[in-house]
Amino acid sequence: MLRIRRFEEKAAELYSLGKIRGFLHLYIGEEAVAAGALPAFTAEDAVVATYREHGHALVRGTPMGPLMAELYGKANGCARGRGGSMHFFDASRKFYGGLAIVGGGLPIAVGLALAQKFSLLSPAFDKGEHQGRVTACFFGDGAVAEGEFHESLNLAALWKLPVLFLCENNLYAMGTALARHQSQPNIALKAHAYAIPSVVVDGMDVLAVEEATQQAVSSVRQGNGPYLLEYRTYRFRAHSMYDPELYRTKEEVAAWKRRDPIATFEKRLSELGWLTDDDVQQMEDAIAAEIDDAVAFAEAGPWEPVEDLEKDVYTPTSSAN
Repeated sequence: MLRIRRFEEKAAELYSLGKIRGFLHLYIGEEAVAAGALPAFTAEDAVVATYREHGHALVRGTPMGPLMAELYGKANGCARGRGGSMHFFDASRKFYGGLAIVGGGLPIAVGLALAQKFSLLSPAFDKGEHQGRVTACFFGDGAVAEGEFHESLNLAALWKLPVLFLCENNLYAMGTALARHQSQPNIALKAHAYAIPSVVVDGMDVLAVEEATQQAVSSVRQGNGPYLLEYRTYRFRAHSMYDPELYRTKEEVAAWKRRDPIATFEKRLSELGWLTDDDVQQMEDAIAAEIDDAVAFAEAGPWEPVEDLEKDVYTPTSSAN
């Protein structure tokens, strides 16, 4: 969690300096979700995330250097500088976005899960370690208002697909409070309309996230079909760096900050005697060095040549046509 927090704080600093441009949606405050949930998935599982995905990519294992370079728009970024903050991508780790469209990852996750199921049904497929693969689909509370949410849950349930729907409910769809756009603000209940089991989880508690996710993943792996978890969390920063944040009070933000997932977890470990001030300082030093290296990697990275502008975008017309 601390590694995610420091990476994002540095990204905000670099954005203010003009090193990073475009959109930047920070995950600060929500780190317990990515940190607690993703270890439940294996390297064979697929992961689909939202545009607030820096933490997910870090926990999934993508090195910090290519992630920072992607924020810079450099060719040595994880998406060759073409995706930027909202489109981290790492096929080698089955991390399929980083998707900027609200709700856009839901049908993609259903497609990946369908492919997983077809692979297992094929007699020519060597099941072995691939048995029980699942797809993790992260999305925000704003995505629940999209048609893709309902279509995806319905198909996943009908086809009994191995997909775990993971809602990061931070209470605001951009600047709209949940109760202002949902007549039923209990998102977990919506899964019941599609005969999908669901659980509400304290998204500010990394251990609660870990426990609930492990149980849900186990159910999906056993062939029981889809599952939905609603992580109730909170972002401490504005929706994006452009957001004037006029839709919530400073008092509300301050109240949630008292539940900072990093501070509360550190306190818990310290009280158990498992973490000392020296341990924290060593982590801080190691993370600071890693971030310095990542910034240097991004700064030294090349820009994509102008002649590659249309590469992978347009298919040249064949002379035979």
